[in-house]
Amino acid sequence: MIRFYAPDINQSTFLPESDSQHCCRVLRMQAGDCIEIVDGRGALYKCRIAMAHNKRTEVEIIERIDLPPVWQYNITVAVAPTKHLDRMEWLVEKLVEIGVNRIVPIRCMRSERKELKTERLEKIAVSAMKQSLKAVVPRIDEMMSLQSFLTSVDKSDQRFVAYCDDWVERRLLAREYRPGSSVTVLIGPEGDFSPEEIKMTIDDGFVPVTLGDNRLRTETAALVACDTFHIINQAFQK
Repeated sequence: MIRFYAPDINQSTFLPESDSQHCCRVLRMQAGDCIEIVDGRGALYKCRIAMAHNKRTEVEIIERIDLPPVWQYNITVAVAPTKHLDRMEWLVEKLVEIGVNRIVPIRCMRSERKELKTERLEKIAVSAMKQSLKAVVPRIDEMMSLQSFLTSVDKSDQRFVAYCDDWVERRLLAREYRPGSSVTVLIGPEGDFSPEEIKMTIDDGFVPVTLGDNRLRTETAALVACDTFHIINQAFQK
């Protein structure tokens, strides 16, 4: 069943205009049809359409089901946005599909993209949440400097910084991550972190890591790191 997104479903029984159009104009659903709605905060609502309208579809809530994330730990991916925006959009979509709690675009010394509007990324995250049958949309922060991000990190997390240069000894991420731990990982820009930034992150408690022998693009590295956490946790649970 196709899912719709209505963050205020508890206060209003109307679908937002965009979802109303998709429901009635595109899918041609009518009064009496049953649909599923998620609020982005972990709740799924089984509903019946009371009034089909292209801009303001009204629903009747039949049942509420709590659908928290299947992973019991927090994953924060802080990544320097790519020069080409479509690659960053692809990354957000795939991170949400795999499972992430927070995505933070960071500005680094070698970043080619210095500004980023998150509105479109948030829409992509919502779409990926619905498509992957989740009920929680991750938090996407406004772009911030690396130094500002370091002040916002939960110090109880395991913290890793992944980069390419080997002038500082790096450990393999898959061997350093402890199953069940909340985690923050830093992924640098296409030109990698500067030595000054690496020192800053290590001084803040981040463990320098490698993702393996292959040299990866920024967006690929972020996705591999996030998936590594899930794979290790799933293997540990079994």
